[in-house]
Amino acid sequence: MLRVELGKAIHRVRTWVFALGLAGLALIPVIFPPTDVGQGGPPFLDLITRNGLFAALVAVVIVQPFFLPLGTGLLSGEAIAGEASAGTLRYLIARPTGRRRLLLSKFAAVMTQVAAAIGWLLLVGLIAGSIRFGLGPLPTLSGTTIPTGAAFVRVIASGVYILLGMAGLASIGLLFSTITNSGPGATVATVAVAIASQIMDNLSALHAIHPYLLSHGWLAFADLFRSPVAWDGMERGVLLMAVYTAVFLALGLWVISRRDITS
Repeated sequence: MLRVELGKAIHRVRTWVFALGLAGLALIPVIFPPTDVGQGGPPFLDLITRNGLFAALVAVVIVQPFFLPLGTGLLSGEAIAGEASAGTLRYLIARPTGRRRLLLSKFAAVMTQVAAAIGWLLLVGLIAGSIRFGLGPLPTLSGTTIPTGAAFVRVIASGVYILLGMAGLASIGLLFSTITNSGPGATVATVAVAIASQIMDNLSALHAIHPYLLSHGWLAFADLFRSPVAWDGMERGVLLMAVYTAVFLALGLWVISRRDITS
C-alpha cells in the first residue's frame, strides 16, 4: 500500500509544483545573500557567504516555520479525509489491509514525502551554495571549524532531526483527517496547530508551557553546529516529538477503528 500511495504522489501535479517552490526558496538566499543580518535573524544566515554548506541549512530554516508545516498538513490532512470525500475510503478499508494498517500506511507515505522534500531542499541548497560560495571546513557557531566530511554528516543529521519534528505534526494531521471528511478542513486545522504553537512559544507569559509545545525544539538542530555539540536540546526535542507522534497516532488509530464509514 505504501508503494501505491507514493505512486499516486509522484503523478500529482501539486507534488512537482511544491518541489519547484521549495527549490525557489532554497535559491533565494544564494542569489540574494544578506549583507547585514543583525540580531534576531534566522540561524546561519550571516554565515552563508563563508561556506556553501550553510546555504542548505538556511534553506531548511526558511521553510520550517510555515512552508514545511503547510506541506505536512496538506499531506496528512487529506490522507484519510480526501479518501472519504471521494467515496473511496470504504473500498480501501474493505480490503484485507484493514483500517489500522491503512492509517499506518498513510502515515508512512506522508513521512516519506516529507523526507523527500527535506532531502530535495538540502540538495538544492547544497549544490547552489557550493557553486556560489564554495565548500571547505565549516565554521561553527562556537568559532571553531570542522572538516568538510564531518560537516556533511551534520547537515544530513539536521535533516533527520527536522523530519522527526514533522512526525508529530503529521500524526496530528492524520487524527484530524480521521475525524472529518473535509481534507482542506483537516489541513487548515493542522497548520493552525503549528502556527499557534510557534506563536505561544514566543510569548514570555507562557514560558511555563514552552518545553511542552510541539514546535519548541524544531530549531534545536542548530546545536549540531557547535563545538562540542550540545545534545541536551535535541535529546529533549526527540523525546517530545516521539511523545506527540505516539499519542496522536494512537488517537488516530482509535478513531478510525470506530468510525462509521457510510460513503
